[in-house]
Amino acid sequence: MAVIGGGYAAGVRVGLAIGVPTFVMGVTFGALAHSLGWGTLAPVVASLVVFSGSAQFALATALAGGGGIALAVGAAAMINARFLPMGVAVASDLKGGRVRRALEGQAIVDASWASAHQGNGKYDREKMIGATLVQLPAWVLGTLLGALTAPSAEIIHRFGLDVVFPAFFLLLLIDELRASAQARWVAATAAALAAGLTLVVPVGLAIVGSGAAVLIGLRTSAATDRAATVGGD
Repeated sequence: MAVIGGGYAAGVRVGLAIGVPTFVMGVTFGALAHSLGWGTLAPVVASLVVFSGSAQFALATALAGGGGIALAVGAAAMINARFLPMGVAVASDLKGGRVRRALEGQAIVDASWASAHQGNGKYDREKMIGATLVQLPAWVLGTLLGALTAPSAEIIHRFGLDVVFPAFFLLLLIDELRASAQARWVAATAAALAAGLTLVVPVGLAIVGSGAAVLIGLRTSAATDRAATVGGD
């Protein structure tokens, strides 16, 4: 998602815009977890430690279905495996030694990562970090409110709280597709991979497999950069 402006301040502005749907989805997760008997503390701790809506909903859904802790953790881990190619994409833009880079890598969450994209495989690390620093408290506070108030599933569906975050990510995708032909190629590849894999593997694995399209995009960018360098010489 190529957005004009960069740095921590730009990231905070992005985070504030993202904060509303993040908070709303946190409320939804907190309510769901409370309805499953998690109480108040466990959902909040999960949001602090995991900080991934898709993984946390997968974890809660698997437990609700009676799959057991091993299956639930496995499902969440498969979904969060998408952060591996995302981390590879942004790794060259992080700073410092191993410890600092590992800490900065914690800012790699979907919306922050997408908003920090500058094109040609480059990312604004400060913008990504700034956006995440706003989203984290929004997600945790939303979870706390949901766990405390426990709105019913009927209320969540009636007000469309369960579709806020998917709609937001769709907007991110549309913006990215408009900005780059390469993004359209990668998105089409990812969609084809996900659709094909869902026929033979669980949804979590299909999502992980579709992430390979990011690596294809990086390979294409690297080849383009080498060609441009050779042409310049």
